[in-house]
Amino acid sequence: MTKLSTHNAHPDTEAFGLERDEILRVEDLYVQFFTQEGVVRAVDGASFSVKRGQVLGIVGESGCGKSVTALAILRIIPPPGRIMGGKILYHRWRRRNGDEEAQVVDLTELPPRGREMRSIRGGEISMVFQEPMTSLDPVYTIGDQIMEAITLHQNVTRREARERAIEMLRRVGLPQPDQMVDSYPHQLSGGMRQRVMIAIALSCNPSLLIADEPTTALDVTTEAQILELMKGLQREMGTTIMLITHNLGVVAEMCDDVIVMYLGKVVEHADVDTIFFNPKHPYTQALLKSIPRIESTTKERLQPIRGIVPDPYAVPSGCPFWPRCDEFMPGLCDREEPAYITVEPDHEVRCHLYDTETEREVHAQSSAG
Repeated sequence: MTKLSTHNAHPDTEAFGLERDEILRVEDLYVQFFTQEGVVRAVDGASFSVKRGQVLGIVGESGCGKSVTALAILRIIPPPGRIMGGKILYHRWRRRNGDEEAQVVDLTELPPRGREMRSIRGGEISMVFQEPMTSLDPVYTIGDQIMEAITLHQNVTRREARERAIEMLRRVGLPQPDQMVDSYPHQLSGGMRQRVMIAIALSCNPSLLIADEPTTALDVTTEAQILELMKGLQREMGTTIMLITHNLGVVAEMCDDVIVMYLGKVVEHADVDTIFFNPKHPYTQALLKSIPRIESTTKERLQPIRGIVPDPYAVPSGCPFWPRCDEFMPGLCDREEPAYITVEPDHEVRCHLYDTETEREVHAQSSAG
């Protein structure tokens, strides 16, 4: 861990690959699961950054490594999974003796159950898990579960923690929070449980909130309420959000930047407008073509992405998307892994179509043919 004073924070953070406005940078992250059937490369060299105060969307089909990436950041990868390489650089600002102090922490170097990682997990980086129906402990009241998070990370009495829990329930829009605090999870609806999960995650004012499919299994009306709640709390508390979702409509509504993942790799990264109006990777284009559009006046059929995500035990060689890609170039896409290319400022894509050397090679092959 590197500790920096306020005066020299900028150059030192840059030495670690972090800009001053970045709160988190993931570099070449590899997470693998060692099973009897073989090795699953759940995250395969993913790299991205999260800017302070913004919302980063992570999209992709199931099995593309989105949730495992989030678990790796919190260092709660379940066995037999392990982080096999890469860095997770967390840029934190802390006040000590009246002065602000900047720190750059490589989370991969901290013991998962060590004191420092436990203080960061839940206190500075929190997570709303995917299933509100199963993420709450059924034998404890929701108040006890919120208070546990508060007392673990803050030096407060149990009475103060209870008052804080009631205030958080009020802020997430639950009715009669002074009575709701003594309710059990089975007494709440799905939308209410999700609000409780958000209350737990935000109870310690984290710098970064990871929301993994926060509207899964909720009806459309409740989904809209939860998203509006998250937007309001983000504006009010200044929390940075990393939003994992399949729903591109949610991405358009919530996010500033977007990364697209496929089989553990980041295949495209840009701001939300660029992703929707100028997507480069064939996978991103296919995702956008597969969603219905209200403004469409023709009776066109939706274009689903052909095929399925490959078996994680048998990932294709070369570009992993080539068996499903309409732009597939035989002899190249199925043999060589594409580089991560900057096609324009703040827009990166992993595809042979935008590699100038690849273009020359394809042109030479076509001329020879």
